[in-house]
Amino acid sequence: MSYEREFATVDILRASNTAETRGVDAFALCLIKMERQIRRLFTFSIFQFPCFTYASIPDLKTALANEHIYYEGFIKGFEALHPKSLADLIGPEYARLLPLLAVIKKHRNKIFHGQITGQELSRETLLDYVDDLREWCRLLGEGAHSYLGYEGFDDSFRKSPDATFASHYKLSLASVADYKNLLKTLRS
Repeated sequence: MSYEREFATVDILRASNTAETRGVDAFALCLIKMERQIRRLFTFSIFQFPCFTYASIPDLKTALANEHIYYEGFIKGFEALHPKSLADLIGPEYARLLPLLAVIKKHRNKIFHGQITGQELSRETLLDYVDDLREWCRLLGEGAHSYLGYEGFDDSFRKSPDATFASHYKLSLASVADYKNLLKTLRS
């Protein structure tokens, strides 16, 4: 799935002149997509270890489902594995966008739990955050595609054409037990 297809629903929400909640709806959906992209980049990276095969997928999914890891943990995990950081993949906009994620997360936590933010966020402000989240995802997808051959917008449980890719990682995993131990270090 491409970036454009991934964000097609967000585009529909933004373009709606009748949906009064389009700002908050697009904001929530973009957050879900951003968090899913980094999770997929992490799980794609994990799946490149030679010890994991398609038969390992159920165990890998179960291990992940049993943990409480959020986007910060997946960023930490990605960076623990790769010699390239997300800053390298995103480029110069990383310095502007990363601090916004912390602000956006505070708003998300309130909005997702039906609370008020106390910031009187306008539809326009929320849609500006949507633009920032989309830019993060677009830049990360482009950088990841160039580096990994995968942008994070479709199934992550597939092997890279380069069977030696994981040999460049900063750490090594040899089993699902090793994966579970890594996941414990990423809990939020």
